[in-house]
This record gives sequence, C-alpha cells and structure tokens, in this order.
Amino acid sequence: MPTVAGRPVDYRELMKKVERLVATIQRLGNVEATVRRVAGEIIDQFRGELGLVGGRIYQREQTDYVIRDTFGEAKPVERGLRVPRAYAPIDACVTNGVVYMEPDDPGVDRTLEESLGVREFACIEVGDEDYILAFNVDPVASREDIVFSLQILRNAINQKVRQERMEEVFREARKIQASILPRKAPHYPPFEMAGRTDPMDRVAGDFFDLIPITDKILGLAIADVSGHGLPAALQVRDVHMGLRMGLARDFKIVRTVERLNGIIHKSTLTSRFVALFYGELELNGTFIYVNAGHIAPFHLRPGEEARFLGEGGPVLGPLADATYERGFVKMQPGDLLVMFTDGIVEARHRASGEEFGIERLLEVTRELSGKAPTEVVQGIFARVEEWTGGTPAEDDRTLLVVSHPPVSSP
Repeated sequence: MPTVAGRPVDYRELMKKVERLVATIQRLGNVEATVRRVAGEIIDQFRGELGLVGGRIYQREQTDYVIRDTFGEAKPVERGLRVPRAYAPIDACVTNGVVYMEPDDPGVDRTLEESLGVREFACIEVGDEDYILAFNVDPVASREDIVFSLQILRNAINQKVRQERMEEVFREARKIQASILPRKAPHYPPFEMAGRTDPMDRVAGDFFDLIPITDKILGLAIADVSGHGLPAALQVRDVHMGLRMGLARDFKIVRTVERLNGIIHKSTLTSRFVALFYGELELNGTFIYVNAGHIAPFHLRPGEEARFLGEGGPVLGPLADATYERGFVKMQPGDLLVMFTDGIVEARHRASGEEFGIERLLEVTRELSGKAPTEVVQGIFARVEEWTGGTPAEDDRTLLVVSHPPVSSP
C-alpha cells in the first residue's frame, strides 16, 4: 500500500477531500478567481496526503506561458517570467492534462527548475489551455495517487470554467434578445397591440417584432425557430436582422420572405428551420400577410367564426427555391388579430397531459375580447399557466395581439 511519510494513504479520506474541493469549485465566481482560489485550496487540503507544498500559476500569452503568481511555500520568483509553450514539461502538461516530472526526466531544464526552487513537480492544464497550475512535490506519495487526484480536480475546474464561459455567452445572448424584442408598442392609432415571449430556456427560439414601415404601414412578425437554447437564439437574431434589412430595401412582402428563406437555407447554424408569419397592417385596416409554415394566427370578429390566416408557403430553410403567396384580411372596429407560437396551444395539462389547444385559446380570447391587448395577452398567459399548474414549459411561448377598438358611442 502506498504511504505518506511512512503511513498508509487513507483513500477514503483523500476522496472526501477531493469531493469537498470539487463542491467549493462549483461555488466560485469567474475563471481567474477559480484558478487562484483552487491553487491555494489544493495546497491546504492535500499537503499531507500528496506532498503538494506550493507552486506557480502560469497564464498563456500567445506562444508562451507567463508566471502570474506563486502560492504556498513556493520560492518567490519574478512575475512575468516567460516559459515557451514548447518546453517539454509545459508541452506534456497541455497535451496530457496532468503530468508528474522529476529532475532526470527527458526535456526538464534543470537550470530553469532550480531557479524556480523546484525538484519534483506536478502540473495540470485548466481553462482550455489558458492556465497551468504547477505544484512543487515532496516525494512522500506515489506518482499514481498524485496524478489520479489532480486529474479529478482538473476535470472539476475545467467544468466550472466552461460553465462560466457558457454563462457569459448566455448573458450576451440574453442582451441581444432583449434588444430584439420591442420595448413598447409603437403609436399606431386606431390600432393597439401587445406582445410577450416566455422562453423555455435562458434564451428563446421565439420572437415577435413590430416594424414601422411608413407612417401608414406597420409590419407585424412572429417566428418560431426549430430547437431551443443558444443555437435557436442565434438563428432568431439572423431572422430578425434579415427581415428588417429586406424591408429597409423596400422589397415587396413576398420577395422579402423568399430572400429570407434563401439566407436561412444557406445558414451553417443547426437550427435551419424557421416558421414565420409576417404581415403589414395599413391604417385603413387592410392586413396583407405571408405565412411561412407558422401555426395559423386567427382574425376574430364579434359574432363570427374565427378566420385562420394560413396563406403563404413552407417553413423557411429546407427548400432553396420555395415560393410564397399573399393573403389578406380587413380589420374593422371590434376585431382582434391573435398571433402565437405552438408553445401556447401545446402546453400540457398538469394532470391529464391534454394540450391547451386552439379551441381553448379561441374560447379564452372571446372571453377577453373588448379588453386592451395588454390585458388579453396577460389573460391568455395566466390561463395557460393555470392549465399547466406551473409545471416547466416544454417550449417557448410567444403571443402577439392586435386590436381595432370599437368606435365609442357619442
């Protein structure tokens, strides 16, 4: 059995310490804080079992690794000392993740290591090669125990680093999405409108947009990108930008959608299928639209059956040469136009699993007709939430409501 300073290694106690340090790593903050804190914690926790007494933090700068700090009982050295990436111990550490080196090992520069106060040392690569933690080792534990324990800790550190980096990516994606969604509805009397997106994940694959085209034309868009999370959110950004660029060039509505289809078809992103509904509402109530594979919105007039707006063509992306047709409807006082993604109608009952469904959405909308669009949107979301019992959503949920308020009696 391996020994430390003449006594057997207590593997159970060793693993408990590893588990405690892994838990500590998960609670740490940014990458640099993680690396610095863990370096000291490893010395404090594993000095006895593994003979780790001090060390150095190296950070990558182009083709070199630069000493940023020392810790524990390591010999103080000038910060900023550069060691080439090609130096054998550094190369072995980056290549293998963990190494244990002795003075007689091939490639070890004795002069350099003596200047650092080092004989035997172990090192780990962390942060996708951004950092190396090098530990001075007293020869009291087996090489296998040291490498095994440091490999576990390295994996935990790298998991934390990648998690932090992904969090930063998501933070940036959320900022982008916040800039995409309208902050408030444009003033476009006599029409009123309101919308809302609730992402299933931290970022959404749904979006809606309200686009002033001219003083007399307002663009209305709602889209649902296949998939969820970050890839879908990136595709949302491209759809948003592509749609607005096409409209800014004064393309006709069908031409705009066909050009957008071509852009998405050539996209290298994994989410290449986009269901889009886009229409242009004129001040006289004429609404011209194209439905590109989106779940059909409905036009609701008091006392009449709902009309579903399905004219258009296939979803954007799969077919390079897809063609589309226009549909139109006339908005009159008292009418509602309701656009939604399938996350609304496919929301499942908390107990039975039954979908909320189109008919139930129509029923709720009729109950809320006559109210302001903001109240209609809030009321529908509240009813869906009640239906699901607050269980986690299985899809993004987006709703856009436009009303032509009834004419007030004198």
